[in-house]
Amino acid sequence: MKVLITDPIHEKGLKALKEKGFEVEYCPGIDKDALIKKVVDADILIVRSRTKVTKEVIDAAKKLKVIGRAGVGLDNIDVKYAQSKGIKVVNSAEAPSDSVAELTIGLMLSLLRRIPEADRSMKEGKWLKSELMGRQLAGKTVGIIGLGRIGKKVALILKAMGADVIAYDLYPDKEFAHAHGIEFCEKLEDLLKRADIITIHVPLTPETYHMIGEKEISMMKDGVYIVNTSRGAIIDTKALTKALKEGKVAGAGLDVYEEEPPGDLEIIKFNNVVCTPHIGGSTIEAQEAISTILVDKIAKALEEM
Repeated sequence: MKVLITDPIHEKGLKALKEKGFEVEYCPGIDKDALIKKVVDADILIVRSRTKVTKEVIDAAKKLKVIGRAGVGLDNIDVKYAQSKGIKVVNSAEAPSDSVAELTIGLMLSLLRRIPEADRSMKEGKWLKSELMGRQLAGKTVGIIGLGRIGKKVALILKAMGADVIAYDLYPDKEFAHAHGIEFCEKLEDLLKRADIITIHVPLTPETYHMIGEKEISMMKDGVYIVNTSRGAIIDTKALTKALKEGKVAGAGLDVYEEEPPGDLEIIKFNNVVCTPHIGGSTIEAQEAISTILVDKIAKALEEM
């Protein structure tokens, strides 16, 4: 069977595909027109977040059996249409969980202790010891929106660091919460009103698009911190920009944006915003796991067909 790969994956994943006897065509970075031509005779398509697997692409794929997403989100794939055509869609969502959770905590600490400002001032030859007063994470109430794989890992790290953790999830794992001293909020607004820091870990769906907007931000404490390592469009960027300017939000840690790359986006220039270029899963360990776990899932999906 032929595998078409249109975005970069770790070499261990490529090796695993070849060891399983697949014919691999590795074309990271190809454009839409080239994708439509090459997907015609592909049995398996492997993508990351860059490649958009639209209805047009799926219709062009005459032999496609499985679409594999190396990573977490499926918002770049028309999953329902693929499934209506009998095409299975799999991903390796569990692989980067530790990596994303660790970056989330890193962004929190960077905001609270003003680490980027401190580093920048030192490189400029300044000694701002008295000016760079920060806040500590221990004792803060951290609200986690979405207590799934990543949210749970974030919660465990926060508890170990002495934070109080509250959470909101449409499908709460109350057994996990009880075992680790995490309080579930029945309504999102309860979490928004109580949290000193809010971190978001939900997938992008029509229901979660702009779930944090002007109304939700108005419910938050003055001086709240917001961290987003999920998907950029879950937060209304204009509303967050306004809240940062007005001081309602003390700082934001962003790894994801409504448009990527974000271009000339005003919010990323603020001193109280720590931003990274969607690197939540960008560790050597996560990239290896993303590719090898995905290969195993593809092989299993084919066996079940």
